[in-house]
Amino acid sequence: MADAEFKDLVIDATHGPTLATFWSAALGLRSRPAGDSSAVFALEDDVPRHMVWINQVPEPRTVKQRVHLDLHATVAELEALGATADTARENWVVMRDPEGGELCAFPDRAAEAGPYRLYALVVDSVDAAAASAWWGRRLGLEPQELEGRGWYRLGPGGSLPWQMLFIPVPEPKTVKNRIHWDVVGDTGALLDAGATLVMPREDSPDPHVFWDVLADPEGNEFCVFAPDQV
Repeated sequence: MADAEFKDLVIDATHGPTLATFWSAALGLRSRPAGDSSAVFALEDDVPRHMVWINQVPEPRTVKQRVHLDLHATVAELEALGATADTARENWVVMRDPEGGELCAFPDRAAEAGPYRLYALVVDSVDAAAASAWWGRRLGLEPQELEGRGWYRLGPGGSLPWQMLFIPVPEPKTVKNRIHWDVVGDTGALLDAGATLVMPREDSPDPHVFWDVLADPEGNEFCVFAPDQV
């Protein structure tokens, strides 16, 4: 049984308008400023769980991102939007968005994909089995091991509109993730399950914040919204 539901994704940006323009086109979403802000953008379509927030932050990307997005898209499509190709792999190409953030293009099914292009949320993990099991219990999903590589998949299913992949890497997390996800759930229950409290809503310098920031056992930040605040 799930004790949390996926809500949406959040991408940090050094320049919000630039990444909002890129990611809205790359993902097949509409972009709009959030309120009167020129630093926060909502990317959306008619499915609430497709929502992506672009939040402008002062710090630039400095290390490889431990969380990235996989898209059904061709290299040419993404290059036309401002991405650059980095490394060709088996059936995908590692690329970089206009601020250097990693993403992967999977061109084989790009022609068959609908307007919405997100294929997977990928999370680097020191212990991919444990990380996928932890999030599986939170979201009410059973992890599946893929390809004998120690990769684990959750979804699509339940509240996840796409698959969430946990990939083993040797290096631990060292800086705040520039991509994170939000969930609807109970902060106390998540803390009891092994999450840690990064910032309670009452400690935020922004009086409009009504969510808590937590981290999973691998240190990945996520925000928790109470059910009555969604």
